[in-house]
Amino acid sequence: MRAETAPDVVAVMKFIECINRGDAGGLDVLMTDQHTLHVFHETPLVGRAAVMEAWRGYIESFPDYLIHPHEFTHANGGVAVLGHTTGSHLALTDENERQITLIWFARVERGRLRLWRLLEDTPRRRREFGFDLS
Repeated sequence: MRAETAPDVVAVMKFIECINRGDAGGLDVLMTDQHTLHVFHETPLVGRAAVMEAWRGYIESFPDYLIHPHEFTHANGGVAVLGHTTGSHLALTDENERQITLIWFARVERGRLRLWRLLEDTPRRRREFGFDLS
């Protein structure tokens, strides 16, 4: 993980910590009113209330869900995170799930997340966000 301490990176780290603790209240505090959650090619959820409902459902259904960040970068006016998950809806063993890396992209406004987007980890996206291609 790169040792970056810019306020927007800190906000993203706090957001991930709340996800990893299953702390829906903490997520709520860290989102703007017009927060957008965009997962892969699904229709984005817009508005903190709608996103919170989705997070509460996910946290309840997958209480062992964790995001394991490997690296953070500043790119495209936001913060990108390369990492993997365990305990997700994929119903894989943790060892198998660790093999699937993902990219999360966040836009931060005054310490709160305006956007949380989950993207497939591809060579093109790694280049786009400034991650190592290895």
